[in-house]
Amino acid sequence: MKKSDTDLREERISREVVFQGRMLRLERDTVRLPQGGKTTREVVRHPGAVGIVARLEERVLLVRQFRYPIGDVTLEIPAGKLDPGEGLLSCAERELREETGYRGTMVPLGTFCTTPGFSDEIMHLYLARDLVWDPLVPDEDEFLAVEALDWAEAVTRARGGGFRDAKTVLALLLAAERLK
Repeated sequence: MKKSDTDLREERISREVVFQGRMLRLERDTVRLPQGGKTTREVVRHPGAVGIVARLEERVLLVRQFRYPIGDVTLEIPAGKLDPGEGLLSCAERELREETGYRGTMVPLGTFCTTPGFSDEIMHLYLARDLVWDPLVPDEDEFLAVEALDWAEAVTRARGGGFRDAKTVLALLLAAERLK
């Protein structure tokens, strides 16, 4: 028997802020379950982010950077979090210029929840076309290397598990579909 969405909802009873950092907040909520019981939910609150597929002729610009939480270097699309009061398009334009040195015409690709099991982070994806060199100074705590990968190779890698970063896989596949 199919349940309605209202039969699945949980109701917050109380909230405790466990940690407030520069980029995120950790909350511990006590919730009432649909059948009446109680449980605890730990939730990471995040301001949201953007990711950009930057097409430069028949290549895509990616960034190679060390990701401390996984202890390894990854190859990803340019991306970054929203600053307070910043619009999505402004954030995408800023991040692209900071991370690659280029600006371009932004085309929305889609929006997704990164990890809805424990976080409210929403990521907005864009395709950047007609790129022009126009760099901004990168963030002082950001160390990365820009890499231009052949477009067809990047899409093949996205389809075949060649990237570890989920936003990169999704963004490349959405862009490939858009560019058909």
